[in-house]
Amino acid sequence: MKSITDISFSGKKAFIRVDFNVPFNDEGDISDNSRIVAALPTINYILSKGGSCILASHLGRPKGKSMNHTLSKLLPEIEKLLNTKVIFSEDCIGKKAEQLCSQLKEGQVILLENLRFYKEETAADPFFAKQLSALADIYVNDAYGTTHREHASTATIAQFFEHRCPGLLLEKEINGLKKLMNKPSSPVTAIIGGAKVSSKISVMSNMLNVIDNLIIGGGMAYTFIKQNGGRIGDSIFENDRLVDCSQILALAKEKKVNIFLPDDVVASNEFSNDALKQIVDVNNIPDGWQGLDIGPRTAAKFEKVIYNSSTILWNGPMGVFEMPSFEKGTKAIAQAVANSTQKGAFSLIGGGDSVAAIKKFEFQNKVSFISTGGGAMLESLEGKTLPGIKALS
Repeated sequence: MKSITDISFSGKKAFIRVDFNVPFNDEGDISDNSRIVAALPTINYILSKGGSCILASHLGRPKGKSMNHTLSKLLPEIEKLLNTKVIFSEDCIGKKAEQLCSQLKEGQVILLENLRFYKEETAADPFFAKQLSALADIYVNDAYGTTHREHASTATIAQFFEHRCPGLLLEKEINGLKKLMNKPSSPVTAIIGGAKVSSKISVMSNMLNVIDNLIIGGGMAYTFIKQNGGRIGDSIFENDRLVDCSQILALAKEKKVNIFLPDDVVASNEFSNDALKQIVDVNNIPDGWQGLDIGPRTAAKFEKVIYNSSTILWNGPMGVFEMPSFEKGTKAIAQAVANSTQKGAFSLIGGGDSVAAIKKFEFQNKVSFISTGGGAMLESLEGKTLPGIKALS
């Protein structure tokens, strides 16, 4: 796979697949611009090398053309961040797009309309991909969050370019995962949380090949506790995943991986920030009560493991951190990961909730790497080859 530094962009047009699928608030303003910010180094690099940039992305999941999902809403923010005028094409293919792109001069940037206005995008249609490829000379994929999807602009399009490469962000993502999965510095600790075991079973199974410690928290921990015979009250659990939990525990024992489950939890009589709460033993949660955060004994146990780790993956919160009453456990883990990183550990944070937590507690500048891909990162950790990355080889 070529690096972006191996390609000459002078006088060339680069088709950059970015991930500008940003969230908006109720007022219609962008509530988090981090995905746009993450793409700036690649755009600025190509411009600095005498190239021009054609930016292509999706926004939401529109069914046909919809002004609610037009990328024109992003123009002011992109122009502000790039500090330059950005041309907007009201279509991503066709004569108008071709004309605008053919007139693009060195140092100019054009933003194409939402790729998913065409069903051919998600269908990975070769003719649609070829139409997109006709707009540029070089293909650059910098949208890690979409590389696990075999779509026209992420996988099919690459075959139509002689020169194709990952952008700086995607290259960083690939290298971060390599550092984690290929001979990482020991001890290696994976912290896996979130609500459901079902979404993380494959990740945990594959990670057992490279880790020394597996910390399990969040709602998914209660399925493991239930499997071990604990009383979990009204806590969330997946009855159809009890066997999976048993198999994970057996496989960990076989591979000599240490498993760490909660000892105590903050339980509540309602799923509400203002409900009653008490700290109870994880194996004896009263009926009518549900665990919504790890307790102080558990936090201290997990912190000790994290602090003595050289490589750390964190995917999934320890509880309902969105509610202040149940944020302490997740905050303690974020602090521990930050402290271990400052001590020299390599830390990789991935998954929407983990990233939201690390930002909420303002530790984003105190960890090694924050992944921009949720589903893509999970599939990478499962050991899958992602179509968008394979296409660049």
